[in-house]
Amino acid sequence: MAPPRKTSTAEARALERARDLPNARTATDVESLRRSFLDHLQFSQGKDEHSETALDRFFALSYSVRDRLMKKWIQTQQAYYHSDAKRIYYLSLEFLMGKALENNLINLGLYDGVKEGLRAIGVEVADLFGQEPDAGLGNGGLGRLAACFLDSMATLALPAYGYGIRYEFGIFDQDLRDGWQVERPEEWLRFGNPWEVARPEYEVPVAFYGRTEGSHDESGKYRVRWMDARHVLGTPYDTPISGYRNGTVNTLRLWRARASEEFDLADFNRGDYLAAVEEKNLSENISKVLYPNDLTVMGKELRLQQQYFFVACSIHDIVIRHLKTHEGFDTFADKVAIQLNDTHPAIAIAELMRVLVDEQGLEWESAWETCRSVFGYTNHTLLPEALERWPADLFGRVLPRHLEIIHEINRRFLAGLRESEVDQGAAARMSIVEEGHVRMANLAVVGSHSVNGVAALHTELLKTDLFKDFHALWPERFNNKTNGVTPRRWIVQANPELAHMITEVIGPGWELDIDELHRLEPLADDQAFRRRFREVKRGNKEKLAEIIQRQNLITVDVNSMFDVQVKRFHEYKRQLLNVLHIVALYLRIKADPSYQPVPRTFVFGGKAAPGYAMAKWHIKLINSVAEVVNHDIDVRGRLAVVFIKNYRVSLGERIFPAADLSEQISTAGKEASGTGNMKFTMNGALTIGTLDGANVEIREEVGPENFFLFGLTVEQVKELKRRGYDPWEYYRQNRELKAVIDAIAGGTFSPGQPRLFQPVVDSLLNGGDQYLCLADFASYVQCQEEVSKTYLDPERWTRLAILNAARTGKFSSDRTIRQYADEIWGVSPVKVG
Repeated sequence: MAPPRKTSTAEARALERARDLPNARTATDVESLRRSFLDHLQFSQGKDEHSETALDRFFALSYSVRDRLMKKWIQTQQAYYHSDAKRIYYLSLEFLMGKALENNLINLGLYDGVKEGLRAIGVEVADLFGQEPDAGLGNGGLGRLAACFLDSMATLALPAYGYGIRYEFGIFDQDLRDGWQVERPEEWLRFGNPWEVARPEYEVPVAFYGRTEGSHDESGKYRVRWMDARHVLGTPYDTPISGYRNGTVNTLRLWRARASEEFDLADFNRGDYLAAVEEKNLSENISKVLYPNDLTVMGKELRLQQQYFFVACSIHDIVIRHLKTHEGFDTFADKVAIQLNDTHPAIAIAELMRVLVDEQGLEWESAWETCRSVFGYTNHTLLPEALERWPADLFGRVLPRHLEIIHEINRRFLAGLRESEVDQGAAARMSIVEEGHVRMANLAVVGSHSVNGVAALHTELLKTDLFKDFHALWPERFNNKTNGVTPRRWIVQANPELAHMITEVIGPGWELDIDELHRLEPLADDQAFRRRFREVKRGNKEKLAEIIQRQNLITVDVNSMFDVQVKRFHEYKRQLLNVLHIVALYLRIKADPSYQPVPRTFVFGGKAAPGYAMAKWHIKLINSVAEVVNHDIDVRGRLAVVFIKNYRVSLGERIFPAADLSEQISTAGKEASGTGNMKFTMNGALTIGTLDGANVEIREEVGPENFFLFGLTVEQVKELKRRGYDPWEYYRQNRELKAVIDAIAGGTFSPGQPRLFQPVVDSLLNGGDQYLCLADFASYVQCQEEVSKTYLDPERWTRLAILNAARTGKFSSDRTIRQYADEIWGVSPVKVG
């Protein structure tokens, strides 16, 4: 990498003066904003009023906003440099950012000025938001949490960087064909991305495969060289992350893979056109798709390549940045904190050891102490299949040097356990390498100074179950950091009518301190405020009803209860339990036409992983039930079922504010935290849920009387499974449950294919009902009856909804990030400007 050109003193002063002068690219008055938009329309897009399209207008406005970000972005980096601040580097395989334009307008305080300026020339700013694709570089809660954390880190003025992969195709676009999920590529970069800045001058070479060779150098020190490797180049693309009206603009750096030699002219001239670009295609596959299907060996290999690729690029970047201003690594742990967002980036521990030992020449003990001091590990799952276990032969073939390093880490770790007289069983469970597999979660725990869960219950289960032996060894490493979400995105942007109403009654400032929402509590007893709250909710329901009408061709009753479950599809999240209840209500109406349940519109949304067959069956079942229910005149006006396809961040911004009831019904002990539950509660939805994940803390905060609780507890789940759970027992003893399953099995929702849903039925009755849908069915149905009774009293329901929204202060990601900064990272705010 070429060294940066030295700037003369005169040039530096001229640049500084230029940065300080107001100009059309940084001014924020209405006229300057309008002028900037028109300039970009002409000079960036090459269009005039006769040829411009809505997409051109979106890009022109985005470039205008980016201009105003750029100055603050540079100032932020200069402030970090001059203060020599300790920095936090957040490594995540997912960043589910959603759309950026509206969020940046809000955070920069430009929304009203841009709206006025564009309206004067006949352009409605809200019409441009739809032109921006969602940046879907994540699969669900993990990636959206990372995005909320970036927002909070910038808003709290913390010197922070996000690192991930610039996937060419993010989470797939979901289509439905005859009720089945069909995946299509998500072409979020099809028209370009106005927010990112390519930095090819900072490309990083990344090695794969090859072999290692050890030898002694001239000083007699043993060295290992990684030889005959295949190299890929990582090109960084930077995206500015604006804080909320504080002048801070942090960086999200995403890496794109490309070949070190993209085109073989000799092969091309011989007529072998495929071979000529083979290296290019193989290299670019690494950053091609988020989560390639890993059911095949090749898919597993690509997943491992992805994880190492972005980690290697990021560690290189971190080390180079440190060495620009510091000699050696004595102060590295004082200036660097690296947070692993789940287990995917755990290979970063072995990579930093490789860099420190092989490239920088540190002794092993010094390198290891440095390594453990900088890394923190956030665990996001209790599910064994999500904890990353790599076959050692695959790992060693792709990353031969890293397997050696991991073996050495493990050898030293186990030797220490023997010295501490830890029993062999515990040592075997904690070993990083076991039965031909590398256990990445164990590497993350051993190589980090902090291990945190993401909800109080989840952290307790880490201590007592998943990492019990580690906790006994190092209790001081374990801590809890309950997740949170940013109120700027999920109230101010997603629910502007509610945000305006809140500001009217308690004043501004709550956007940065949502504990202030507690001041709404007395208004829950104010009839006029309850009426306004209901009007806002109804307006949001009408907007969602329009989306449903447009997309699903179904007219839903906005007076009905909007009963919503939107989240990634997984059996433990129990969308299936929700469907069983819907079928029960449907059968009640069919059996007794006079039965009048509270009218409900059941709304589902979410994607199943391409290789997750049973989750796809559940999506098909929901759509088949919807097809029957929505076309049955006997239930019209009483039940409606809607599956909104292609659930994503921007769709969530319409759904959360419209929900009356939030379904958080996972099997107790399976959900680490959940963040959708927090977004629903912030927007005044009531929750029906189990004592799982952050539900426990939401119930504590809003009050048990304002939360609809059902189902087995973690302890009861364990006891039931210990005794031997027999789903047939519940099927035989509960007549309504039996009727529901018989209807699904008998073809009520698949006329012409009566045994279509036998795989679903078998998973419940013959497959052990792993997630206890049948065991919790009766409790769930009974709790839903209580929900219905409460909804029949609009004043009481609204009062509970207001109290839910008012008591969500704990669930701001600002609170979460403050705790990370104070208790794990040791990072302090840096004032910009």
